[in-house]
Amino acid sequence: MTRQVWIMISAGGSAALLAGAYIFQALGYPPCAMCYWQRWPHMAAILIGLVALRFAGPVLPVLGALAAATTGAIGIYHTGVERDWWEGPSSCTGSGGLQGLSGADLLAVEGPRVILCDQVSWALFTLSMPSWNALFSFILVIGWIMAARSTAR
Repeated sequence: MTRQVWIMISAGGSAALLAGAYIFQALGYPPCAMCYWQRWPHMAAILIGLVALRFAGPVLPVLGALAAATTGAIGIYHTGVERDWWEGPSSCTGSGGLQGLSGADLLAVEGPRVILCDQVSWALFTLSMPSWNALFSFILVIGWIMAARSTAR
């Protein structure tokens, strides 16, 4: 396959994962803070892909691979938090307390919905959304590396 095809597959994969995240959100699975963290590198990979389609050289695909690896690493970290392998940020886990909530928020009948990073909201074949994100993101890293190594346009 050509460099252009590898870039389209890799950036398109990030676009598909990002679209999936927004679809799950629309279906009633609101994201936690760490879910949002995983979205930013996908957005960066999409932008890198658009620029890399125009400009030659291995630098942009390497940056795309770095973006995909970053979201994959965050996905692994998030999975570990969900499975109690390690502690997550106190701001979005059960240990977080009530920081950021006002007295009015606590007394409101329909107060803010707190989404905890250490709770699995959806899973398929025992893998949660962050786990699937990590798995597919690391596959995308391979696509980006193939683009970086390819000399054919």
